[in-house]
Amino acid sequence: MLRVGLTGGIASGKSTVAELFSQYSIPVIDADLIARRLVEQGQAAFEDIVQTFGNQVLDINGSLNRQILRQLIFSDTVAKQKLETILHPKIRQQLLQQSQACNAIYCILAIPLLFEANMTDLADRVLVVDVEPALQLERLCRRDDISEKQAHNIIKNQCDRQQRLAIGDDVIVNDSSIDSLKQCVDKLHQSYLSLAKTSAISCQHSDSHGQ
Repeated sequence: MLRVGLTGGIASGKSTVAELFSQYSIPVIDADLIARRLVEQGQAAFEDIVQTFGNQVLDINGSLNRQILRQLIFSDTVAKQKLETILHPKIRQQLLQQSQACNAIYCILAIPLLFEANMTDLADRVLVVDVEPALQLERLCRRDDISEKQAHNIIKNQCDRQQRLAIGDDVIVNDSSIDSLKQCVDKLHQSYLSLAKTSAISCQHSDSHGQ
């Protein structure tokens, strides 16, 4: 099965692209969703986070206060590295298990930090959703209701745009209408179907020769 790694900078439109692929009944395995589940009360990552950062990252109900944790990791590089050390191996394991369990011709691995978390090897092909920096900044400020300074800090914590584009086999420039985005996704969907079929045939050939 072909595994397509979907990535892009914050507020680039990755979630919209993932949703458009899912409309073709293509499984989307979302790293952010996995991360949210891993930090719920009772999960191993939750216990590790509390042990590492203390009760300051909890709300009054004893659940993880994501806003406080987010502020902490964006203002403290060491704290960010500690959180990544806890989460990334667990996220990686879940992405691998869920993609192996998929019964589809191809699947989408939606991984915002595909490059930063060294998870490019999980994907057979990388799709980057790209957006001009000024538009990205505007979207992020509007979406999260934050200042330009806060938005700049968040963007700065992600990998450089050119680094991300360099690892992309395919790129969607998301600076136009939703209809334009749908057309891009449709073309890529057809391309991935073709690639997946070709890959499956070549695997069958190599299996038959190996017997």
